Amino acid sequence: MSSQDELEARLSAAKVVPVLRAPSPAEAVAQAARCEAAGLDVIELTTSTPDWPLALAEARASFPDRLLGVGTILTARDAVTAMTCGAAFLVSPCPVPAVRAAALGRVPFMEGGMTTGEVLAAAAHGIAKVFPAHVGGPRFLRSLLAISPAARLVPTGGIALADVPTWLAAGALAVGVGSGLFADPDLALSIQRLIEGDEP
Repeated sequence: MSSQDELEARLSAAKVVPVLRAPSPAEAVAQAARCEAAGLDVIELTTSTPDWPLALAEARASFPDRLLGVGTILTARDAVTAMTCGAAFLVSPCPVPAVRAAALGRVPFMEGGMTTGEVLAAAAHGIAKVFPAHVGGPRFLRSLLAISPAARLVPTGGIALADVPTWLAAGALAVGVGSGLFADPDLALSIQRLIEGDEP
């Protein structure tokens, strides 16, 4: 389990959150292994992976020092399953009050939103996911933070690793990156440069 403060601190330090959508549990664990080797500290597995509870259990056993969460949580049932399997945090792409209620007092919940109202309502409860982030772009993120400077926002969706510095400069706490993450031939070096404040 993790606290909201721990998640925020580790997201801020990591800068990049890999969002793993794999065709099998074995592939999800292999992707997590590559993320772990690259020094990525916070990893999000998604419920779109077949047998995702198995993938989560195997990844937790293999990488106990990493903060592993589950994304695309859309029901209270999946929320309970994820927490039972040891998820350190939960993520949704949209407002899901039932998931927020299930997570309350147990693990941090990054609730997603796309409109100003959805994102700021989610941010009032904790860290908010801005999804799909590529629709509004970094300028939208800046506008949100102009309204609510203390909001902790994690944009995700359609973002390449090379675009991460632009989102961080716009005020993102961290940035979710999906399948494009593994197109990088030297992921570890790119992540190191990001953490040090250089371009990937």
